[in-house]
Amino acid sequence: MGASPPEDHRQRRLARASSLALDASEYEDVPAEVAAAVRRVCLDLPEVVENEAWAGLQWRIRKRIFAHLLTIDFADGPVTVLTFRSSGPELDTLLGAGHPFFRPAWGKDAVGMELAAAVDWREVTELVIESYGTLAPKKLISLVRRPPR
Repeated sequence: MGASPPEDHRQRRLARASSLALDASEYEDVPAEVAAAVRRVCLDLPEVVENEAWAGLQWRIRKRIFAHLLTIDFADGPVTVLTFRSSGPELDTLLGAGHPFFRPAWGKDAVGMELAAAVDWREVTELVIESYGTLAPKKLISLVRRPPR
């Protein structure tokens, strides 16, 4: 068998990295402006707690992680990714969409997304809120303020 295409290698590395399976030296600090943007979305949700992770930052609802932000070192530069949860047809759609989405090496309901400079922050906000909704109690979900479309 020949070598796999570079994109396949990249996707496999992103999947492994998102499950924190790389050496600590293969991660970098999350850019402050990206962390601030994701933090604003997450901490606007009821009862969310932010934690520093072994790599990056995690946001939890009642001890369950619904968003994880980390930066992975690649030879051509760092890549920041957000992992989150999804369900039903949206999960299948996101995982089948290709770049910037990928399947992390953990969780049957997990999705990873590369956050490039041109990221659509409205889409990120919707995905984070939906992720929160997959784990939060219904009482808390009813308190969520959704941004206008």
